[in-house]
Amino acid sequence: MARAWAVVPAAGSGRRMGAEVAKQYLPLLGRPLLAHALAPLFASARIEAVVLVVAPGDSRWAEVIPPGPRLLTADGGAERCHSVRNGLDRLADRAAADDWVLVHDAARPCLSAEELESLFTALANDPVGGLLAVPLADTLKAADESGRVSRTLPRDGLWRALTPQMFRYGLLRKSLADAIAAGVVVTDEAAAIEYSGHRPALVAGRAANLKVTGPEDLALAEAVLRRRGEK
Repeated sequence: MARAWAVVPAAGSGRRMGAEVAKQYLPLLGRPLLAHALAPLFASARIEAVVLVVAPGDSRWAEVIPPGPRLLTADGGAERCHSVRNGLDRLADRAAADDWVLVHDAARPCLSAEELESLFTALANDPVGGLLAVPLADTLKAADESGRVSRTLPRDGLWRALTPQMFRYGLLRKSLADAIAAGVVVTDEAAAIEYSGHRPALVAGRAANLKVTGPEDLALAEAVLRRRGEK
């Protein structure tokens, strides 16, 4: 299998958390949230190195994980897509076009080793790549301008995107650069791949691989990790 690299955008401020520090540094079971997000990536022998993308001037990351040969850093950009682009650029002299790159949210602390392995297994020979996702179970409603339901949307075939999202390095780097150059602010890497005309594969993940966006999510993440026996 081709070599694999990881990019973790961690340059956001987490305004919705209403905390004094960026959410990736909030404590979760005695460690910063970011430490939990990085742990399965560094635990995987398949991943050559991890690029941690942080806000310019942010040195707090060194308190989370010490510098080492498998850790690289890059400065973040205005939006997530710009941060990911910077992280990909950091690998320009290391990664081959056909290598894999996994992009994982710094605010997803509950990625399991099994999910990560299933991603590698499912996409081993895929020319494009894909992402972890879960089928939607909730009923979806579309709202009108007054905040009332205008219609119910069929959920058949709809999935909720998770991370990591794993694509060929050269393809993702070019797709993301093309989308940014065209003024298209993509919200995840799969959208950049779609913009370039490709169709990412969907790999079944777990709903427990949640993204921490509000204070209540921290409690959910703690419950997930405690159930796994993490302290």
